Order: sequence, then structure tokens, then C-alpha cells
Amino acid sequence: MIEFLLDIFKANKQDDAIIWHEQTYSYDWLYQRVLEWQNDLTKNDIAPGAVVILEADFSPNAVALFLALIEHNCILVPLTQSVESKKAEFTELAEGEIRISIADDDSVIFDRIQHHGSPPQRGTHELYSVLRDHHHPGLILFSSGSSGKSKAALHDLTGILEKFKVRRNKQRTITFLLYDHIGGVNTMLYTLSNGGCIITVRERSPEKVLEAVEKYHAELLPTSPTFINMILFSEAYKRHDLSSLKTVTYGTEPMPESTLRRFHELYPNIALQQTYGLSEVGILRSKSKSSDSLWVKLGGEGFETRIVDGILQIKAESAMLGYLNAPSPFSEDGWFITGDEVEVDGEYFRILGRRSELINVGGEKVYPAEVESLIQQIDNVADVTVYGEKNPITGNIVCANVRLLEPEDSKAAILRIKKYCRERIPTFKVPVKVNIVDEEMHGERFKKMRLQAVKK
Repeated sequence: MIEFLLDIFKANKQDDAIIWHEQTYSYDWLYQRVLEWQNDLTKNDIAPGAVVILEADFSPNAVALFLALIEHNCILVPLTQSVESKKAEFTELAEGEIRISIADDDSVIFDRIQHHGSPPQRGTHELYSVLRDHHHPGLILFSSGSSGKSKAALHDLTGILEKFKVRRNKQRTITFLLYDHIGGVNTMLYTLSNGGCIITVRERSPEKVLEAVEKYHAELLPTSPTFINMILFSEAYKRHDLSSLKTVTYGTEPMPESTLRRFHELYPNIALQQTYGLSEVGILRSKSKSSDSLWVKLGGEGFETRIVDGILQIKAESAMLGYLNAPSPFSEDGWFITGDEVEVDGEYFRILGRRSELINVGGEKVYPAEVESLIQQIDNVADVTVYGEKNPITGNIVCANVRLLEPEDSKAAILRIKKYCRERIPTFKVPVKVNIVDEEMHGERFKKMRLQAVKK
């Protein structure tokens, strides 16, 4: 299953594979460690097809074990500290049989899981039998739950692995996206399949991430629009040499045009590449029209796209088998309905945002990212989240939570923000309510939390 990866490891024996806690691990080390873990899985009586909870972040053993478990045809359930409060729920839902915990010092502990005091037993979900009958490894990814209850997407890993058999660019890459996120899995497999170097970070803050870029000469930073905005307002970029950085990719949420434009003006030689992917279908190949454009081509081998009623739909060879805890989201002819509204210009798409997050004001559409992009241009604004609130007259009104860079009289700031908006956008798009807030507006995955903003 991972033979093509092991061949790449052998061909790049002396090259850097992983940088973790200021230590460098070669491809020769990684190759040997994967083989050792394959033997240890057998010694620990972990049967092929077992549901394995893998509590870890990117570390040398976490990477090696991920690959060894694939080769052992296990069903992997990676979980990071970002879902600490939900680990018990997710473990129960996945019917976890084995727990492998990897500590901060990269030490590893195996234990067998009991559910409700019962002896450990084999996961029984009907979708598991599909994998076991074909002797294929599986991967379970949980949605962030930012718009409701978390869903558990079960993948056949053979479909995900297929696209990595095509060699692409060898790059030194920051593992910013999380180990239990489709973007993080994609980063890891992309980097390793091209003989690149995984550069891990202990803390996902602008200061520490850019420090790692400078220190280890990172060439690729996969991240989110929210984090790019944090880099800008923190001014961490002024304190670090980013000359090694060739590409910054961004996805997971719509990019405010003002954020994209400002970063591009600061670093015109860094390619800004929009990506698009979902836990349910994987990461599509993409190509932005230009570094300062929000228009992007999507697709590539194994993916098809179509637009139905303004919503992007995807058919993918790497699509999940289904949810463990929800009905199938696929159309009758096998297309995944993303929920994302898009505009189309020839081969290019512009992602406008989730239809569920669209604000309908008296029949007029308001896309939160458009208003956020405007407000982020205002002096002393660090971050903003725009959302809708029910209104008996117009159906909804536009609201905004704004975090300031420096303390300022709230009433004066609100008046200034509303005035700026009224002078530049139609009245129905101008926030009726503006709240000055102190807390962060994103979750552990550096994605805006609109549902939580509505509930405040």
C-alpha cells in the first residue's frame, strides 16, 4: 500500500524528512522506523482492520506510525489536542479498539479501549466491512462542528493515496494544518511523496510559525485566510526573514480580498495559491488565476466539478465511503453537494461562501467575506466576523463582531466603522449591529466561528 512512499524514502536516504523540536530526522531514519512499527503492530496483536485511535500531533513517531498503520490495513482515527473535549465522544462514535497515545516527548503508549466497561470488541459499523472485505486501510476525519454537530467521515485510504503517486515539487513545508484535518493529512502525504521536508511547529502563532520559516528555510506554508490576517495585524512578518518562502496556500474558508491584496503587496514574489478541499472528498488540485486573484481553477485527476443552482458539486475518486453518524450527503448520481456558492468565469471559480452563512436582507444577498474584507481595511481593526441575525422586518440584518488592535472608545469605533461602510457599500450590506469584542474569533483550525458569533 505504501511501497511507492518507501521507494521514495530509500531514494532520499540522507535528505531531511522531518524537523521536530529542533532535531532533524532523515529519510533513512523514517524508512527504518516505519518498518519497526510494522513489526511492533504485529507484536502488540493489532489485527488488520482494527479501529485505531491515534492521539498525536506531527512528530517523528506520529508520521511513521500513520504510515505503518496504513500498511497494516487499519482504520485510523487521528485526534489532536484541538478536540480534547470531544475525544471520548469521537472514540465512542468510531468504536475505537486500540488507543495509541504519543506524548510531547514522542514516547508511545498502546492500550485497548473498553466501551461502557465492556471488554474490547471489534468495530461493527457496516461501512467498516467494506474496507475489511477489500483489505484496505481507512481514515476517519471529524468535521470541526462550527456549523453544528461534528460528523465522522470514513475514507478508503487507497483512494486518497492514489493522487500522491504522481511526483510533483520537492519542498520544505510547514505543518500548520492539523494532523487530524484533511489539510494536514494532505500536507504530510504531499511532502513525503515528493521527498520534501516536514517542518513542525510547537505553537501555531504568527511569531513561532514565521520563526520556523526563517530558521529552517521553509518554502511552502499551507494555512488559512484567518491566519494570514493574523500575520498582517501582528506585524510578525517584520521580525523575520521570509526570503525562502516560495508559496503560501490558503483554504478552509473564503479569503477577504483586502487580506489577499495586502499580503501580495508586501510579498509580490511569494505565490499565493488558493486551495479547496473537504473532509468528505479530499483536496482538489487548484490553480489561482494570479496571486492577487480570488478566481481559481479546481479539479485535476480523480475529480470532476459541476454547478447546480449556484452550488459547487464534486465527484471524486477519493470521496469518503460515508458518514458514521449521518445520512449520505451524495446526490443520486454520486456527486457531493458542498454547500458553497460560487461564481463561474470560464474555467475559473470564485468561492463566495457557504449558502447557510449567506445573509438574506429583504431578498438581497450579503456574503460575510465581502463585508469582512471592507471592515478589515479600517484603521485599528485587527479582526472581524460578519454574520446574520433574525429581524421581523427584513428577515435578517447584518451584524459584525470587531476586535481592535489598540483600545479605543467603543461608541466612537462603532460609529467610525458604520460610517466607513455606508460610504462604500449599499445600505443593506452595512452592519446594523457592531460589537466590539476582545476574544479571538477563530477555532483551533484557524477558521472563523460564525455560528458561535450568532449565539453571542
